[in-house]
Amino acid sequence: MKQTVHPPDHRSARVRNGAAHAAPPPPRTTKRGRPASPQWAAWAFLTPVALYLALFYAYPLYRNLDLSLRNYTVRSFVQGDAPFTGLQNYQKVFDDPVFAPALLHTVLFTAVCLAFQYAIGLALAVFFNQHFRLSATLRALFLVPWLLPLIVSASTWSWMLNSDSGIVNAALHAVGLEPVNWLTSPSWSLTSVIIANIWIGVPFNLVVLYSGLQSIPSGLYEAAALDGAGAWRRFWSITFPLLRPVSAITLLLGLVYTLKVFDIIWIMTKGGPADSSTTFATWSYQLGFGNLLPAFGPGAAVGNLLVVAALVFGLVYMRVQRKQAFS
Repeated sequence: MKQTVHPPDHRSARVRNGAAHAAPPPPRTTKRGRPASPQWAAWAFLTPVALYLALFYAYPLYRNLDLSLRNYTVRSFVQGDAPFTGLQNYQKVFDDPVFAPALLHTVLFTAVCLAFQYAIGLALAVFFNQHFRLSATLRALFLVPWLLPLIVSASTWSWMLNSDSGIVNAALHAVGLEPVNWLTSPSWSLTSVIIANIWIGVPFNLVVLYSGLQSIPSGLYEAAALDGAGAWRRFWSITFPLLRPVSAITLLLGLVYTLKVFDIIWIMTKGGPADSSTTFATWSYQLGFGNLLPAFGPGAAVGNLLVVAALVFGLVYMRVQRKQAFS
């Protein structure tokens, strides 16, 4: 009896090979035979960040809160027996005659600096967005105040605003105006530190807002120009609305930074004269380290007020952003 030999079914082989290749690979297993979870890799990458936040953010905040709730002295730091006083340190801060002027100066310093830094930074960002010749070089020069150490910037402004040998008073004298006691007059000390801080903060607003302008499609401006919209109209109808998310984060970061400004004020005026330029940041330092008998508890309480203010504005920003995302 003749045996029939069938030719190999290449189509079936291709199907079987395709099915073999399409089948998912078996899950990786550990030494004990259990499948490896990708969560372990996520936790491995997250652990260094969590440790950093705990050591350098959470623990200092906890210690500052503990300082504000106890009657710490130099002896208490050594022996560790500071008695718990509750909210008495906060009551001392609110009853202190320096509280009201320091609060007013903090609000004025923060509001004026934010307004001028944002306005000047936005104007410069729109100006440099024209991409004219030497635009990149001029942008780099505007970053110099931001790159300089704060002690250098503050010392430079202290020299420029010096009553006797400052270049600003020399310029005023050259045009026939009377010199101004910028750093030693209670009427001008706060204005002086505001001017210096605005000069330092403008480059940050310029960089962030300029990057936001790069994301706006140029076709929108071309269409608006064809419709007869002028430069001012294009700014208010296209640039300003589309920059709103970038503007919000710029103002929030500027607010947090300006609330805690200490270096500029302390180097230029030390909060004086007669507490005329004292803010919460400088007052907290004066209470904790500026006296022979330091008041660590009230100083920490003033610092916590700044933390709460920054936290409140941060939560407001997050709530506004969430509403805009769901609207």
